[in-house]
This record gives sequence, C-alpha cells and structure tokens, in this order.
Amino acid sequence: MSTEELIGQVISTTKGLRTERRISHVHAVDIPTYPKPLFITDSMINIAPGLSEKRDICQNAIELAHWLGIPAPKVAVLAAVETINPKMPATIEAATLCKMAERSQICGGILDGPLTVDHAVSLKAAEYTGIRSPVAGQADILLAPDLESGNMIAKQLAYLADALSAGIVLGARVPIALTGRGDDWRSWLASAALVQLVAHMYRKVAVRVPGVH
Repeated sequence: MSTEELIGQVISTTKGLRTERRISHVHAVDIPTYPKPLFITDSMINIAPGLSEKRDICQNAIELAHWLGIPAPKVAVLAAVETINPKMPATIEAATLCKMAERSQICGGILDGPLTVDHAVSLKAAEYTGIRSPVAGQADILLAPDLESGNMIAKQLAYLADALSAGIVLGARVPIALTGRGDDWRSWLASAALVQLVAHMYRKVAVRVPGVH
C-alpha cells in the first residue's frame, strides 16, 4: 500500500481518524555516530507545510519525545542558512516558529532556528561559526522545511550512516506505524514497537491530542 492510499483513508472526512491537529510523520533514528536518538519530521506526509502546519508538525514531534522520556526536547528548525534571509521563506518561518514557542503557541520544547543541519548536530560546526544556543550541536528534533529535505535527510542517514529508524504518524486518533517500502525488517519491528508504546501513552494521558476522545 502506498503512503497516499493509507493517509487518504486516515484523513477521510466521513470515516477517517482525523482530529483538529494536523497529522505528520516522524522518523525516530538511532545513528551510530550521534550520542542520542534523533527525530526527523516531516519526511513522508506534508509536502510543503505552511507556518500553521509546521506548528502542528513540531508539536507532534515534541510530544513524541516527551513520551519517550525526553522532558524538554531541543528542536532545530532547519534551513539552508543560519541567518534570516527575506528571499528564503524557510528562514523566516523558522524564526517565527521560535517566537511562537516563546509565546507558548508551541509547548514543551526548546526551539532555535534557522539552523543548518551541521549546526544542529555538531557542536564543533556551531562553535566555528559562533552560534551559541541550547539547541545548536545537540538537537533532539530536526524540523525540516519541507518533505523533500526531510525525506532526503532520513534516507541518507539510513543508507550512508547505517542508522536504524522507526516511522510513526501522529496527530490522528491513533498512532500509525509508517515506514518506507525500502526499509528492512528492523525498521518494521522498531516501528511496531514504537506505535505500541505511543498507543499506551495515548491511553495513559487520556489523549491530549485535540479532538481525540
């Protein structure tokens, strides 16, 4: 089954599992060369999310991190440069999302952006360019500017860095395991385990996702 077929049924207005929250996908990645789990979003569902969609995508990933024992996940809002450039909408949206977090429109995480990938995951790279923040070099979550960049990051880590990933869709009435069709059996098992854990947390916290009962 293709991703489009599955998600089409999930978001159906008549018989789907949609809620008030935008659904999004998170890759939970274990990378041999990174000291902790890394979450990449969104890499499979939202093609070109706008600001309001990115807010939900970010909140979904933060809540997943909470459920996995990370109380204040560090979110790197990615762009191609680390400075705000009016000609690059991703940089403006990154800065806006950070301000939204300051105003409690995004809760539970520490945001910084725009950040490039190297500045998000390498303290050495961040220090070399003089970037000082609680997120730079130690991100827990990479919030991609669009699906293409998020998908490429996840697949590059899997095929070039021997990373193991689990895929999950959040924001619906139930969590949904979703891997790429090229992923191996380890990713299938990890995704199944992850979705069971999140389903347990949905029940335990009486499901805080808006519109879910």
